[in-house]
Amino acid sequence: MPFMSLPGSALGCASSFRRLASVSVIALSLAGCATFTPDAGMAPVSTEVSSALGAKTVKIASKADAAKAAKDVKAILSKPLTADSAVQLALYNNRGLQAEYNALGISEASFVEASLLPNPVVSVGQTLAEGDLQIERRVAASILSLLTLPARRDAAEREFQAARYRAMAATFKLAADTRKAYYEAVAAKQHVGFLEQARGSADAAADLTRSLGETGAATKLDQARASAFYAEVSNRLAAARLQAATAREELTREMGVWGPDLSYKIPAQLPKALPRIEATEKVEAEAIRKRVDLIAARLELDALARSLKLDGATRYVSAFELAGFSDFARTKDSGIVTKETVSGQALELALEIPIFDLGETTRRRSTETYMQAVNRFAQQAVNIRSEARTAQLAYRASYDISNQYRTQILPLRKTVNEESLLQYNGMLIDVFELLTTFQESIESNINAISAKRDVFIASVDFKSAIIGGGSGGGTTVAAAGAGAGD
Repeated sequence: MPFMSLPGSALGCASSFRRLASVSVIALSLAGCATFTPDAGMAPVSTEVSSALGAKTVKIASKADAAKAAKDVKAILSKPLTADSAVQLALYNNRGLQAEYNALGISEASFVEASLLPNPVVSVGQTLAEGDLQIERRVAASILSLLTLPARRDAAEREFQAARYRAMAATFKLAADTRKAYYEAVAAKQHVGFLEQARGSADAAADLTRSLGETGAATKLDQARASAFYAEVSNRLAAARLQAATAREELTREMGVWGPDLSYKIPAQLPKALPRIEATEKVEAEAIRKRVDLIAARLELDALARSLKLDGATRYVSAFELAGFSDFARTKDSGIVTKETVSGQALELALEIPIFDLGETTRRRSTETYMQAVNRFAQQAVNIRSEARTAQLAYRASYDISNQYRTQILPLRKTVNEESLLQYNGMLIDVFELLTTFQESIESNINAISAKRDVFIASVDFKSAIIGGGSGGGTTVAAAGAGAGD
């Protein structure tokens, strides 16, 4: 390079470099340079997910990772899905989750960048006139950036830690959403199966009534009622099939499958045993202690406080620059170099004078920004307490409702159906009463399936309210009364 070939160039800025180097050594002693982790900060995330969910999550960062994940996905899809295997499939396959892990890697890069010394600025200028050459060399560095390096590094480190907990929260949310979508899909499939049986019974009843009508044993009104009952059950079955298809697509989106993998299998019925949770009187305190989104918010608040404290300390100084420079001159006379000089070696300090902005705007903005974050954090803590209580109440209520259907309502409906059929065969009641009884039985069975589904979903919401990842607000008990089925 021409600059390196000029005589005296190395000596010209040597003293400036030494001064800047001494400042750099001081900054390095205050804050060590951070380095990239081998897995872009994923180790704590994987450990927490394994502990809380009993599942494995990975960041796909290479072809080898993608091939391993694809192999595991194929193994999961080769069997009918359970709630746990559906969650594991989503953790391997959902690209939105991978994007959250990329955000963690970006945060780590910002942290490493904040721990590095600012790059010096080297400038070279030359003037050539009538054989005379003059070169000015300048090396500049921001002293303010060097002195504030430790504080900026600490703030970036807190933000990186918060990004880890945000990645955990995103993982927990995907797991909860997938598990709930799984129960919705299975319950919708169970609705379809029950209504197919009901339609078969309604079809048989309509055929029997028509046959009796031909012999004069059933009136035209009875035949019309039986046919209408069959049509209504058929319509309801069509609506249930649509609901089952949309619920399956929701599960498909959460798991991130497409193409040939869309043929995955799910059970025809919800598990027989209802999920049990260990309800605790200290659910609020447990949620405040374990919620990863609240921990992330706390770390973000700490990072903001450190950043704003730095702004407050430097609000009177927005430009503080140290520069070392020297001049090299060469004079020619008739093409012969007559003189070469290196002069003007010195240090130059540039400082912005706060004449118009005395830093009050920075102070006011910092105060309001910090208090805004504090108030949002406090409100989040209040909301989390409420979500935990609501989730616990919803689980208890949904469990009691489902248990009531299982132990009392459905057995009583079975008895009513049997007695009604006996009375109809004995010509003690007409077709209208018999069909009304069957219709009520269908409602009860559909509501029982919905109530059972609600227990499983409520158990997911309760866990999410404790560790994070829920949508907030708890579960809505949809099957509390007759007619509340899908």
